[in-house]
Amino acid sequence: MRLEVAKKDQYRRLARERGYKSRAAFKLLETVRKYRLIKEGDVVLDFGAAPGGWLQVAAEAVGPGGLVVGIDLEPIDLDEVNLVAIQSDIKSPGLSLKLEKAMPRKADVLLSDLAPQVIGTWDIDHFRQAELTMVAIDLMGGFLERGGNAMFKVFDGERFGEVRALLSKRFETVHVTKPKASRTQSAELYLVCLGYRGSSPHP
Repeated sequence: MRLEVAKKDQYRRLARERGYKSRAAFKLLETVRKYRLIKEGDVVLDFGAAPGGWLQVAAEAVGPGGLVVGIDLEPIDLDEVNLVAIQSDIKSPGLSLKLEKAMPRKADVLLSDLAPQVIGTWDIDHFRQAELTMVAIDLMGGFLERGGNAMFKVFDGERFGEVRALLSKRFETVHVTKPKASRTQSAELYLVCLGYRGSSPHP
């Protein structure tokens, strides 16, 4: 347990030193380096973006020629020139129009770090998180370029296999990863998806 606390404090301290909004930034940094998830000049769409650690990492990765669009229920306080923040519920019927206005073209990369307000009842928390991920996957069909990449947070549990199987049909390759900055006891896993095949209708 002491090692776990030390690990948490280490990433929190590193986040402060490097000016990141959250320690979660290191989860994306590790994944970008390992899988070459984001390239310079990319358009990146980030669901569940507050407080903004992933947005900062993505903005650095795409550079001045790229664009990052972040969506969250909570306000996002960042001033990167290549970043657009949208305060919205991912389930809002008006979100698609806002994204169309904000994005010059379809995204090269879709990120989803969505999670519900956890109530502590595991079955309900897991189900609700999976439902949010499914909403992001549905939106992906209209906003991710063929050949693009994605990264989805999914709580480990009964519906993990369902989400993974669905994404395996949509992408050439799907990797399961747990970044070092994730807490050891956390149920969160990440599905890193490479080579989007394009949208397909529901069966």
